[in-house]
Amino acid sequence: MSKYSQARIEAKLIEAISTLIVQGEIKNHNVSTLVSVSKVSLSHDNAYAVVYISSFLDDGSLNKSVEGLQNAAPFIQGRIGKFLGTRNTPKLTFKADTSYEKAQKINHLIDSLVKDGE
Repeated sequence: MSKYSQARIEAKLIEAISTLIVQGEIKNHNVSTLVSVSKVSLSHDNAYAVVYISSFLDDGSLNKSVEGLQNAAPFIQGRIGKFLGTRNTPKLTFKADTSYEKAQKINHLIDSLVKDGE
């Protein structure tokens, strides 16, 4: 599969999953509407997709939301299958994306070094 079509499917997955989260269609009480899909990594054969979830909430809330999304994965896959219109729907795995928090810590360290240098 070409990189272009794989990137297009990844973008559609981000759009579809984000829409399901924001509209509150996932009825799991652990899933917060304040989480977002930061990245989707699709396998070369489109059979598997790792969905990275980020949030500005604390780690506990993020992990609960990721767990709730993983429990709702069959429902989400069914909805995505209709949205994508492809022959096969990838099996979804949800993971927490903490890169935002790491970037904030690095920025804080850089700011403190700059202040100490002055």
